[in-house]
Amino acid sequence: MNESLHMLKRLTDATGVPGNEGEVRSLMREYLEPHVEAFEQDGLGSLFGRVTGKADGPRVMIAGHMDEVGFMVTRIEEGGFLRFQALGGWWNQVLLAQRMDVVTRSGEKIPGVIGAKPPHVLPLEARKKPVEIKDMFLDIGATSKDQVAEWGIRPGDTVVPHCEFTIMKNEDFLMAKAWDNRIGCAIAIEAAKRLKDDAAPGVVFTGATVQEEVGLRGAVTAANLIKPDVAIAVDTGIPGDTPGMTPAEGLSKLGEGVQVIFFDATTITNPRLIDLIVEVAKENDIKYQLDLTPGGGTDAGRFHLSGVGMPAVALTVPVRYLHTNVSIIHKADYEAAVDLVVALTKRLDHETVQWLKEG
Repeated sequence: MNESLHMLKRLTDATGVPGNEGEVRSLMREYLEPHVEAFEQDGLGSLFGRVTGKADGPRVMIAGHMDEVGFMVTRIEEGGFLRFQALGGWWNQVLLAQRMDVVTRSGEKIPGVIGAKPPHVLPLEARKKPVEIKDMFLDIGATSKDQVAEWGIRPGDTVVPHCEFTIMKNEDFLMAKAWDNRIGCAIAIEAAKRLKDDAAPGVVFTGATVQEEVGLRGAVTAANLIKPDVAIAVDTGIPGDTPGMTPAEGLSKLGEGVQVIFFDATTITNPRLIDLIVEVAKENDIKYQLDLTPGGGTDAGRFHLSGVGMPAVALTVPVRYLHTNVSIIHKADYEAAVDLVVALTKRLDHETVQWLKEG
């Protein structure tokens, strides 16, 4: 496994639900430190490294987000079963019989599986309906509430999907949990590496926010800290290349390049910025896919509203099976995203940024 793949493995295997991103933040700091001059961290935990090309140039923010969708223990039953609530968006149908890890305060990961009443005891009509999360429980093999406490588990502890990073038979495809949004973290790290030796015409802050999956919270505080002139959210998007999907539901395909999001539920992207991105992609032979996400949003939705407003865009990697235990990306899309983020950042001088703001 090469260095790049090993980084992706470490990032996706790490635990980091909204509000508890410390393990991911430590990895971000470790990977960014050799390539940045200093770090900026806000009060919620968003972390950015500074790379200065031209000190009096525009301030450009490149932001993944550290958190993954997961769960929180809410109650411990007398029989040793755990009740939980979702952190981020989950579709109930993907949860039953899935392996999970409960992460204690000491960092120990205790395996378990999500259960519910078996269908054999349900009325026929009830069998056809998805089970609600409130009716599910986590079975960790404990026999009593006291035993759960002895194992160091208490309400408020983190629960995350159990899925190890896997290079698939077709090695262009990578399977893991938490591509949303550890792939954005990886893009931010790679951007720092490249911009250190090939400077942008301004000051770049590259890193990741926290608590994106519960309402773009870290985007607000991070933008207040960095005060960028332009913001680039690097995140994940929905492809339309699986059975049953139509062009009206998803335009992109895995392996066809980075997604350039011109519209989503939180952002109408500055049209001049879209024009510039397309121009940069064509000039550098970077594969890209224009796309929209009317049913979702990214940190760009908060970035562009911060301060007096600014141009902001989401550049995303298409991911199959978002917000489930396991998801799949194509390496070429990740590489295209890194290439485009770096090439775009190098075009953002004062004159260009002013042109964007006037559009």
